[in-house]
Amino acid sequence: MSDIVRVTRRDLLKSELVLGGGLILGFHLPVLRVASGAEPSPDVFAPNAFLRIGPDGLVTVVINKSEMGQGVYTSLPMLVAEELACDWKTVRFEPAPVDPAYNHAKFGTQVTGGSTSVRTEWERLSKAGATARMMLIAAAASGWKAEPKDCRAENGSVVHADGRRTAYGKLAGAAAKLPVPKEVALKARADRKLVGQRVHRLDSPAKVEGSALFGLDVRVPGMLTALVARPPVFGGTVVSFDAAKAKAVPGVKAIFQVPSGVAVVAADFHSAKRGREALEVAWADGAGAKLSTDGMLSDYAGLASTPGAVARKEGDVAHAFPRAAKRIVSDYAVPYLAHAPMEPLNCLVDIKKGSCEIWTGSQAQTWDRDAAAKITGLPPEKVSLHTTLLGGGFGRRANPASDFVSEAVHVAKGAGAPVKVVWTREDDIRGGFYRPMWHSRIAAGFDTEGRPVSWAHTLVGQSILGGTPFMPNPAADWIDETSVEGAKELPYTVANIQVDLHSPKQPVPVLWWRSVGHSHTAFAVESFIDEAAHAAKKDPLEYRLSLLPAVSRRRGVLELAAKKAGWGSPMPKGHGRGIAAHESFGSFIAYVAELSLDSDSQLRVRKVVCAIDCGEVVNPGIIEAQMESAVAFGLSAALHGAITLKSGRVVQGSFDDYPILRMGEAPGIEVHIVSSTEAPGGVGEPGVPPVAPAVANALYAASGIRLRSLPMTTDAIRAERRKA
Repeated sequence: MSDIVRVTRRDLLKSELVLGGGLILGFHLPVLRVASGAEPSPDVFAPNAFLRIGPDGLVTVVINKSEMGQGVYTSLPMLVAEELACDWKTVRFEPAPVDPAYNHAKFGTQVTGGSTSVRTEWERLSKAGATARMMLIAAAASGWKAEPKDCRAENGSVVHADGRRTAYGKLAGAAAKLPVPKEVALKARADRKLVGQRVHRLDSPAKVEGSALFGLDVRVPGMLTALVARPPVFGGTVVSFDAAKAKAVPGVKAIFQVPSGVAVVAADFHSAKRGREALEVAWADGAGAKLSTDGMLSDYAGLASTPGAVARKEGDVAHAFPRAAKRIVSDYAVPYLAHAPMEPLNCLVDIKKGSCEIWTGSQAQTWDRDAAAKITGLPPEKVSLHTTLLGGGFGRRANPASDFVSEAVHVAKGAGAPVKVVWTREDDIRGGFYRPMWHSRIAAGFDTEGRPVSWAHTLVGQSILGGTPFMPNPAADWIDETSVEGAKELPYTVANIQVDLHSPKQPVPVLWWRSVGHSHTAFAVESFIDEAAHAAKKDPLEYRLSLLPAVSRRRGVLELAAKKAGWGSPMPKGHGRGIAAHESFGSFIAYVAELSLDSDSQLRVRKVVCAIDCGEVVNPGIIEAQMESAVAFGLSAALHGAITLKSGRVVQGSFDDYPILRMGEAPGIEVHIVSSTEAPGGVGEPGVPPVAPAVANALYAASGIRLRSLPMTTDAIRAERRKA
């Protein structure tokens, strides 16, 4: 992390300036500034905030997105390298400091989420590379006293038509002194040599040999470790605590109260953990002390039978539904889910006079930096946040409340020393933020051919955006779009549609979870359309296609997945195939899941075939990896995941009772990418939503059992069999 270029807000407000021969430019690209009087070497070419070329020819791309396995430390440098025409072996990356120069192009703050990294940075980073390429060509041409049009960039060098060649490293100083082109032309798609290819990931070598730096790996001189005792009930508070036994634990240095609970600071993790176990705290239960998910499910089902706030209304459902030839009403339920990243939450904070330094795996650097500034009373530019690699995020590390970072700042402030606050697995699962629990009721009417003539979908669940800066003020008649996304945009042809929403308030803290609202709406919509197909005695694939336009991207992935999976071919007894498709974050995904169900109700997903249309592709290998990860993540939720509450307390605590997909359960996965010239879509999240409905539909095909609640456990299947 010592190589991070530090910038200040004040520096960024300065006009164009040449520092020691390094060019500072705009071109709708943030400019690079260096703080504390440190100037780049005169022969370093730094044309903008995202790119540096040294005299050794190494190309450093500064990445303003957090790397949590999704591949941005490779895909984003590929965009620069393509237009720069450099040798991929010379490309390096480093995480960006917190600064407006690195703000999200759409959200206006430095954040990683919504599967937007490639989508929002494609043009900006491509232009960064193209601008540098043009300037390097101009520098070479000037030195040769030649015309730029007679020169080309190739594999990290500028080459003249007569064969002369000069490497970028030797041109860096000269290029830095040239005027910035006002317009740059990007390569034609047919001329690309790197984008669209499978190239090795830049972050893999360090991860393989162990030098990769995650938050838990960071240590600084004099660092202490802390664990925090937090209320067992959401909304609870500390009444009093007795620290005598905890202080007697060897290694414990200090115990004090912070806004989130009681901090136990020690020389190391195990001392802090033993100290916390010995700590005696009296808690005042919060508003959720009597909360249970069983009671909430009942309440939600009741709400689903009443009208909610209307998110979409076309035609007249109230008129069409009772007059339909056939009517189906089905309820679907999904539980609270924890993010449960492999690397539990952690944050190291070192507060000195006039400064605060933070090391953590953050998805929302601006929010976290500003929260630390507020707590310490420092100007934001005096707070440095180093973004480490994230051992998983799934949205948990992008919290508008900046909970785990704010807590660590409070602890470090109280300890008067650098402190790393670590969350145990149980801390994370029992005291974190969750994907909301949801109840959906879909009531649809059909004509004599089984085609839907009316569709009413009522959703019940907590708002994620409510109470955050994303909620408008005033909020009258406001609907949280993340609650209804994927349901509101029903793709199937229906003349009369109504989608409405209830957003009950609960003391359970909720947050976006990988694929956000699509994670629950796809299950309801794609399960119900499958029910409708079977009720009409139609093939589920053909039924879907009959309700889609003749040409559509959803149709394309459905047909491709079905073809590659051998849809319609015979299956052994007890085996079944299910299909589901969904659009989210600008991409279209279809899955065909194959499973078996034995006589003891043991479900085994054996194969998942994926077709994805995500528009233009940067690196197909990364897309395949993300689809594979989405299948594993989606199956964990579909087959196992459930956070339940009794008496206001989370029942689950670790992977023994909140299991994730094990290697022995993993199916074979095929990924087929549609060749497309459409604008790039997201990849990190869109693969999750169709997993659960594809499996649920395959279960029905194999057994006639229709599970409308997740997770699809053995006990749930046995219960349905007993009913039959």
